Amino acid sequence: MTDLHTPSQLVRIEAQALLALAERLDGPMAADFDRAVTRILECGQARGRVVVTGMGKSGIVAQKVAATLSSTGSPAPFMHPAEAVHGDLGMIAEGDVVIALSASGETEEILRLLATLQRMGNSLISFVCEAKSTLAASSDVALDCSVPAEACGLGLAPTASTTAMLALGDALAIAVSLRKGFRPEDFAALHPGGKLGKRLATVRQLMHTGDAIPRVATATSMTDVIYEMSRKKLGMTTVDHNGSLAGIISDGDLRRLLERDGPEGLRKTAGEVMNPAPKTISAAELAARALHTMEEKKITSLIVVDAENRIEGIIHLHDLWGTELI
Repeated sequence: MTDLHTPSQLVRIEAQALLALAERLDGPMAADFDRAVTRILECGQARGRVVVTGMGKSGIVAQKVAATLSSTGSPAPFMHPAEAVHGDLGMIAEGDVVIALSASGETEEILRLLATLQRMGNSLISFVCEAKSTLAASSDVALDCSVPAEACGLGLAPTASTTAMLALGDALAIAVSLRKGFRPEDFAALHPGGKLGKRLATVRQLMHTGDAIPRVATATSMTDVIYEMSRKKLGMTTVDHNGSLAGIISDGDLRRLLERDGPEGLRKTAGEVMNPAPKTISAAELAARALHTMEEKKITSLIVVDAENRIEGIIHLHDLWGTELI
C-alpha cells in the first residue's frame, strides 16, 4: 500500500468530496437544491410521495435516502429500477416525485424508466456525477454529486461519489423537514421503538392517569389529604376545584405545615394549605422536557393539564428513571 492509499488518505479523499459538495451547495447548486426541495414539498401538499431509485451501490444509497425521507415526514418508498420495468412501476402514481441516483447518469435500468415517467408527468430529481449525461438532461432538477476522485485505489469503485450522494440525500431530507415545520413530536411518533423511541417518549406515554392520580377537593380535610397521598404513593396530591386544577400539596408542604402549626395544622383544609401555582406540563411534551423541568425546579413531579387546565395525569421522577432520555 503506497502513501497515497493509506487509510487516512482514503478518508481524506472522501472528506474532500464532501467539502466540494458543500461549496457547490453554497454557490452554483443552491438554486437547483432549493427547486428540488420545493418539488418535494409541493408533492407532499398534493398527497403525493417521493419514490427513490438507484442501481448497484447507488441503489443502496438510494434506500438510505428513502429511509431518511420517510423518518422525517416525507413518505418515500425505494423502487428497484430493474424490478420497475417488470411491474414495480405500479408503485408510482401521478403527482409523485422520483429521485434517481446514478453516478454516470447512464445506468441502463434507470434510463428505461424515463419515457414512462415523462408520459405520467412525474417530476424527476437526479443525483448525478456527470452533468452532461442522459439522466441529467432528462431531469427537472439535476443535482451535481461529482467528486475530484474516488477513494478506490483504481479509481473505479464508487466510494467518494456514493458518500457525496448520501450526504446530499441527508441534506435534502432535512431541508424538506425543516421547511415543513417537522417537530420533535412528529419525529417521536415515527420512532416508537428502541433507544431512540425511549428518548422521544411523550409525557402522555408515561404519566399516571385515572384513579392513579392523587386528587382532593379544596374543602378536603388535611387528614383525608394525608390518606390520599399515602394511598397513591406519589408524594403529592392535586387539589381540584370545579373540575380544574386549583393547586398541589406535596410531602414538603405537609412537613412544613406540621413544623409550623403542629397538630392544629390538621384542622385546615386542602385549599388553605395548597400551593396555588404548581408546575404543569402538556401531555404532548417530550418526557425529556419533563425531566429537565423537574431537575431545574428541584421537584419530583409535574401535573399534566389540558388547555382548559383540567387534570389529565401526573408524571413522577420515578417514571423517568431507567428511561434513556439523555
